[in-house]
Amino acid sequence: MASPLVLTLLLHTVSSTFQPALVIEMAKVLLDNYCFPENLVGMQEAIRQAINSGEILQISDKKTLAAVLTVGVQGALNDPRLTVSYEPNFVPAIPSSLPKEQLTWIVRNSVKLDILDNNVGYLRLDRIIGKETVTKLGSRLRDNIWDRVAETSSLILDLRYSTAGELSGVPIIISYFSEPGNLIQIDTVYDRPSNTTRELWTMPSIRGKRFGKKKDLIILTSRRTIGAAEAVAYTLKNLKRAIIVGERSAGGSVRVQKVRIAQTDFYITVPVARSISPITGQSWEVRGVSPTVSVNAKEAVTRAKSLLAIRRAIPKVVQSISDIIGRFYAFTDRVPSLQQQLQSIDLFPVVSKEDLAARLNEELQAVSEDPRLVIRYNQDSAAKTEDDPELYDIPDHLEELTELVDTTFKVEILRHNTGYLRFDKFVKLSNWARLEGLLVKKVWEPLKDSDNLIIDLRYNAGGSSSSLSLLLSYLQNSSQKQHFFTIYDRIQNITTEYFTLPRISGVVYGSKRGVYVLTSYHTAGVGEEFAYLTQSLHFGTVIGEITSGNLLHSRTFSVEGTDISITVPFINFLDNDGECWLGGGVVPDAIVLAEEAVDHVHEIANFHQGMRSLVEKTGELFEKHYAVHDVALKVSKELLIKWTEGLYRSVVDFESLASQLTADLQETTSDHRIHVFHCSVEPETLSDVPKIPTAEEAGYMIEALFKTELLPGNVGYLRFDMMADIEVVKAIGPQLIQLVWSKIMNTNALIIDMRYNSGGYSTAVPLLCSYFFDAKPLRHLYTVFDRTTNTMTEVMTLPQVMGQRYGPSKEVYILTSHMTGSAAELFTHTMKDLKRATIIGESTIGGSLSSGTYQIKENVLYASIPNQVVFSAITKKMWSISGVEPHVIVHANEALSAAQRIIAARLLRRDQG
Repeated sequence: MASPLVLTLLLHTVSSTFQPALVIEMAKVLLDNYCFPENLVGMQEAIRQAINSGEILQISDKKTLAAVLTVGVQGALNDPRLTVSYEPNFVPAIPSSLPKEQLTWIVRNSVKLDILDNNVGYLRLDRIIGKETVTKLGSRLRDNIWDRVAETSSLILDLRYSTAGELSGVPIIISYFSEPGNLIQIDTVYDRPSNTTRELWTMPSIRGKRFGKKKDLIILTSRRTIGAAEAVAYTLKNLKRAIIVGERSAGGSVRVQKVRIAQTDFYITVPVARSISPITGQSWEVRGVSPTVSVNAKEAVTRAKSLLAIRRAIPKVVQSISDIIGRFYAFTDRVPSLQQQLQSIDLFPVVSKEDLAARLNEELQAVSEDPRLVIRYNQDSAAKTEDDPELYDIPDHLEELTELVDTTFKVEILRHNTGYLRFDKFVKLSNWARLEGLLVKKVWEPLKDSDNLIIDLRYNAGGSSSSLSLLLSYLQNSSQKQHFFTIYDRIQNITTEYFTLPRISGVVYGSKRGVYVLTSYHTAGVGEEFAYLTQSLHFGTVIGEITSGNLLHSRTFSVEGTDISITVPFINFLDNDGECWLGGGVVPDAIVLAEEAVDHVHEIANFHQGMRSLVEKTGELFEKHYAVHDVALKVSKELLIKWTEGLYRSVVDFESLASQLTADLQETTSDHRIHVFHCSVEPETLSDVPKIPTAEEAGYMIEALFKTELLPGNVGYLRFDMMADIEVVKAIGPQLIQLVWSKIMNTNALIIDMRYNSGGYSTAVPLLCSYFFDAKPLRHLYTVFDRTTNTMTEVMTLPQVMGQRYGPSKEVYILTSHMTGSAAELFTHTMKDLKRATIIGESTIGGSLSSGTYQIKENVLYASIPNQVVFSAITKKMWSISGVEPHVIVHANEALSAAQRIIAARLLRRDQG
């Protein structure tokens, strides 16, 4: 081991004038007393060898030798508690039982108790009083210390000057801060000299009253705190019963002993016992106890008092927040659970107002799932409310009203006959009839003949939600009454639904023409609500930056006497689908820099002009090519309905159009095989004529694609990961028979592994199936309907195959996974349908037998459309597109071992008759 070698090196300079037995005896002391004997294995023998070799320390001064040995032993064992000293006049203390008077004097000089303001107890222990002292002075300690401590509201336990004490006193002290009904193991101590281990537990009964485990306890530590005091601090900290304030403690020992080395005047101080906490599995020894709050030891009392002041305020803060939530929070159904959560939060770790605010906020966010409900710590925070509603009132006088419209609304006609409307606040809709007359004249009349409309909210910071209905009514296409949104006001306990206004005097602009709403990071409040409703009502397209996320509808309250505030949403904004919007900003359909938004409007509007024809052409392609014609007719109608309802207004380019079409087509058909994609070059398709490999290429192909193995029990294993075309199979047939098929032909059972086979060509499926049936009679495998040619083709087994058939009687097992698709599924499905194989693994992907790729209107959009459908030879029904369901469902990784277990069990039953 490394440790004796290091010590050996230190011995190289020992002079032969010193008795070499010194170092051997020192090693014996360590072996008999050191609390980590496992670190000393081999040390004595290593030292003996060093002495025998003549390598001895060349040091004449004995104190110097002691110092050198100290450095050596500490470095070797990485333990700073080990020290060697030369003390010719040392007289070891003889332990004896002290008289009661002397114990009283020790207690009087090492224990101090004061009652501070707010009934805060201050108990200073400069020595941990042991069991003997407690036994002899029990009543005095009870009356003068513990019963008085128990009556305090909180306690500061000062261990900064505790440099002595007995381990037997640790359980006694810990017990005063716990409950009697639940005993706790607090330490495990191993003693090396006696080679025994004892456990320390809290006590079921003690003298005097307990302080209990609910009131605040703060322990002060310093660099001088050592020994049993460290055990007290470490245990109470990790039991989450005390907060430690001050400095990291010294890192002493449970028990150290100064042992004389043989009959010399050399002594070695050795830690003879070690502590392991059952709470943490670690120890405070050597490393010390780290404080919860680090401060200079001289400042610890002041910091502890301020911390207790914070903790005294916690119940009041929690109750205040609970009351505010109960009075104002808009989600009334969530209030009871939030209030209950507030009362159950573990606030032991809180050591500052910042901690308290963060902890409360974290818990409320988790329970409410409402990002608007926020608790903050901010020394500069003050209670905030909504903007003054009078700022958005409409004046009564016509002149003032006209000036308001002129200054609020900016109207222009831009290039390409694009209308432009900018307003930076939403006014309150009180005298809406007079306001609407002016809006018709000054806003809608100039804009009514534009081809598209830009509504610029990039500088709109909000206002009154009451005017939303007026603006939305002008963008509605239908004359029928439509629900726009709902607002619930908790303070007034009123729910208000907003609909199309009953009387619109001007010409409705509608949304059949392009409506484009511009946003920026400054768009806030009602401006965000309008952008959000534009999307949810499908009235227009939002272009620009993500909005600010400042929905308002919240009030911020300062918790009295603290720097903590809570922001509570007192209004809920529900869209036309009844979904409550929790804010967080509106994400535009096209995210661009705010200053570039107008230019992007022209690009997107130009794209939108040709989008209807693309949607119609997609429907036509499905009517013509999709294998299930009645479903295809439904698709075409559904796409046009979605277009008419504005569901494609969020589409801003070819990529988003492809994504939207794919989602709509899959939703309408329940066929996940359908895909529309954007491609700048013409895509390759599987309809390309496959290349016939040369003889040399065939060998490489077989080696790469096929894997065979003979498993125990004469079970064949065949894996191939691609379905090749029939012409390719014929070309490589002779080599395939020789290199693959012949190896598994004569097995008792066969496992075909299709777990990694995503498909390919279906033309070879009949040939592959034929190997597992007799030549005669031919078996009907399945029927294929091809929508492209409108033909039905019955697929049969082949009368002739190359090589021998596996036959219809031996068992076949097919392994599948969620990757198994296309032609691999066709083979698997056929073998299952005809009860020729047991399928083991996961459900397959549900891929298409054949899909055609069609260009949508000579553009960069293409549609992959399944144009063939397979009918069962047994049920005559169309196969499901949801994939093949295995007979035995297991994880794909376990499929092979599952198959082997099943085969073994079946063969065993067969052997047993």
